[in-house]
Amino acid sequence: MLKNATKVSKNIKETKEIAKIFLENILKEKSKKKGALVVGLSGDLGAGKTTFVQAIAKHLGVKNKVNSPTFVIIKKYALKNKKHKFLFHLDAYRLKNENELLSLGWEDMINDDNYLVFIEWPENVLGAVPLYTKNIHILTDKNNHKHFKFK
Repeated sequence: MLKNATKVSKNIKETKEIAKIFLENILKEKSKKKGALVVGLSGDLGAGKTTFVQAIAKHLGVKNKVNSPTFVIIKKYALKNKKHKFLFHLDAYRLKNENELLSLGWEDMINDDNYLVFIEWPENVLGAVPLYTKNIHILTDKNNHKHFKFK
């Protein structure tokens, strides 16, 4: 896996390739935990969190346009995948605490083996994020290159 690795992207094409490699790796892993595969995406505004999820969705065959869920909080996309039936894309930027996330059906979401869950700004609701969550921190350098740190 890419755990404790950093990948640098100079453009959207490279970001899509990094997303593809990440997705292939996490889908191959044998999960020791029951429940959804959860990925947390952290980084400043405009760092590329939604762009990364858009690339993941495209690699999963999502035909719908994938936009930031900042104002609706959660977006759900059907998948034609044998193991995972839905991709959930959440944005916790506007949430004040874990209780707001829990009121949106978070526990049902993360406890379903058929779901892939990508949450932006997980640090805003850290108490509700499972310990087994795969984390990606995105930093932008002075050249606007994206540094993806996988934890």
